Amino acid sequence: MLLVFVKMFLQLCINNLQCIFLSSTGKVNPATIKEVKNISQAAATPSSVNYHFTRQCNYKCGFCFHTAKTSFVLPIEEAKRGLQLLKESGLEKINFSGGEPFIHDRGDFLGKLVQYCKHDLQLPSVSIVSNGSMIREKWFQTYGEYLDILAISCDSFDEDTNQTIGRAQGRKSHLDNLCKVREWCRKYKVAFKINSVINTFNVDEDMRENITKLNPVRWKVFQCLLIDGENAGENSLREAERFLISDQQFQDFLDRHSSINCLVPESNQKMRDSYLILDEYMRFLDCREGRKDPSKSILDVGVEEAIQFSGFDEKMFLKRGGKYVWSKADMRLEW
Repeated sequence: MLLVFVKMFLQLCINNLQCIFLSSTGKVNPATIKEVKNISQAAATPSSVNYHFTRQCNYKCGFCFHTAKTSFVLPIEEAKRGLQLLKESGLEKINFSGGEPFIHDRGDFLGKLVQYCKHDLQLPSVSIVSNGSMIREKWFQTYGEYLDILAISCDSFDEDTNQTIGRAQGRKSHLDNLCKVREWCRKYKVAFKINSVINTFNVDEDMRENITKLNPVRWKVFQCLLIDGENAGENSLREAERFLISDQQFQDFLDRHSSINCLVPESNQKMRDSYLILDEYMRFLDCREGRKDPSKSILDVGVEEAIQFSGFDEKMFLKRGGKYVWSKADMRLEW
């Protein structure tokens, strides 16, 4: 109740400041408004955070918007300290991503963080997004009990299309890995999820039969997104322009798959500012301007100060269905 009051008070202050600026100058300086909006981020609670602790990856997806610009990974005790700070600030769900999160220390670094978050921090939900290619059954045997959700990225059920996109390593079958991991999730009682990026090369595909067969708890469907400095612009490691589709093409894909109950669509508008993203230095990344502007690290300034510069839109987070049943203990799945 107190948190709600604080948020309302802050919003009232922001509205008053905007009125003052308008009445005194007749117009609002965009830079001033951005600073005022940053102040409002102090009211945001980091209930769900995506921690991209590594940028390294064994795949070369052409549209990737979090590329291998560094090889840095925090020492595990520092990563744990940051996760503890997030828990103290209201963290309920942590999602580990990359890069490919299983690439560092053959997944053991990731497994220890997963165990720490579930066992020590007692977080309601711990999840991972992976391409699935580096996961081994031994990992599930050691760490599976601590993991709530495993999302595997799969953009096509045609191997040639995956090769064209870059969702592959050599000629190894991405789909064979997908099916193998799906069975391990069932065996070790981990909720299975699929993420797909809809782009030029898969927008006309009909995935209904395969998604129904795999039966994920959620099928997250993203519209291909450009981020300056990552997959677009002079300093980017990818050139994703050729992967872009129109809003209408994206909607046509959604309409074709409307019978899939677990489908969760995310357009460019929903994606841009509805995620709390931490990079490898534990800095929040603000994507509102079409690029990733980092805050200071939560390890240096704390969560409350850093989150002011995250660009996080809590209303859009809720609107896109960011809050859902995310603990496997509450899903009542038939294993």
